[in-house]
Amino acid sequence: MMWDLLLYVPTVVALLSMVLKFWYGGDVSLAYLFSFLASFFFIAGVNRILKTRLMLLPTAPIAIEIRKQEIQIIMRNGEQVGLVKDLRIYADYSGRSFGLAGLNRLNERLQFVFHKGQFPNLKAYQTIQEMLKLASSPLAFPSVKE
Repeated sequence: MMWDLLLYVPTVVALLSMVLKFWYGGDVSLAYLFSFLASFFFIAGVNRILKTRLMLLPTAPIAIEIRKQEIQIIMRNGEQVGLVKDLRIYADYSGRSFGLAGLNRLNERLQFVFHKGQFPNLKAYQTIQEMLKLASSPLAFPSVKE
């Protein structure tokens, strides 16, 4: 979370200072452009911190269940989403988190991020990753044609 704060807060502050400079400098078009960029980075940063780092938003994934024909993602609001096709795992280089993407039953592409701190211990984190790798292989879902 500190990395995200160190990334987004100075970026938004710098963009807002450029907005003020251009607005009072007479170049209103650039002020609008930089205000759009500042609001974009602010929204992206707040979403990333509240959803993936602090898991406070209702759509934050809090649990994962691996079944025979699907992977269930349970969100903070109690909603469950099943990923059934085109499963992909995206591990980061530091090993602290991984992303999971796939298609649900309505063929909508969904993606979720899980962090090591969400799991009770390191062994559970590594076990889930190994199970997901097996589930994402083409042999795991024989009824799905690629």
